[in-house]
Amino acid sequence: MANNKFMGPTPSLIKLPDALDDIRLTGLPQAAYYISDFISQEEEQAILDKIASAPKPRWKQLSHRRLQTWPSDLVNNKLLDAPLPTWLNDPIIPRLKSIRLSHEPDSSDIFSDSPHQKPNHVLINEYLPGIGIMPHKDGAAYYPVVCTVSLGASLCLNIYKSKDDGALDPNPAWRILQEPRSLLVTTSALYTDFLHGIEDITEDVELSKNTIANWELLRSPEEFANGSNVRQTRTSLTYRDVMKVSKLGGKLGLLQKR
Repeated sequence: MANNKFMGPTPSLIKLPDALDDIRLTGLPQAAYYISDFISQEEEQAILDKIASAPKPRWKQLSHRRLQTWPSDLVNNKLLDAPLPTWLNDPIIPRLKSIRLSHEPDSSDIFSDSPHQKPNHVLINEYLPGIGIMPHKDGAAYYPVVCTVSLGASLCLNIYKSKDDGALDPNPAWRILQEPRSLLVTTSALYTDFLHGIEDITEDVELSKNTIANWELLRSPEEFANGSNVRQTRTSLTYRDVMKVSKLGGKLGLLQKR
């Protein structure tokens, strides 16, 4: 189990799986994994406090939501060479690296084959109730592994596929319920061939073991026994490895360690 340099040892209540295969979402294309308790409540609050205290220019205001990009935005699909701040690195990245893909003796972690062997970019999105994001793909700038840590509240992520004529099927093929403090990992075909989005609604409905792909892996499925989730403000941390890095950002990195 990884140590948390930012906030002390990994809390005793956090028990990571020995391998991602243990927490794989069955019934989905290759491949998705879900850990309901990836960080503690104390770690969650500490990260939220850091997000809230970031300098105002760090926030990019879109039409209905706002976001932060660390260590910087991409320029022509390249990332300026700069480290992530400590509070975004620890404890999350060491924990990601500590989990093997499978129980095979030579198995390694989810980022072992990526260009930098760990995430180098974090997108922080704030979703107020009623606000989502259109179905989309993350694009070719990133290695095809996305690790999303959810903070503050639960909501449903929808996975979409295209019809035979190439048009997007407006009905999600799968729904994944992301609880606060959870980790969702999506890889391979699920990253490259399918779209994901969040509906602009204030309440997720029709929640059950028959409609939610990760129902059996939820921390508290009883919280959704009535089939609904009234949304509150949810913040997501999206960890990815940008494949191309520009060394021109070296000096800029000194300013962004804070």
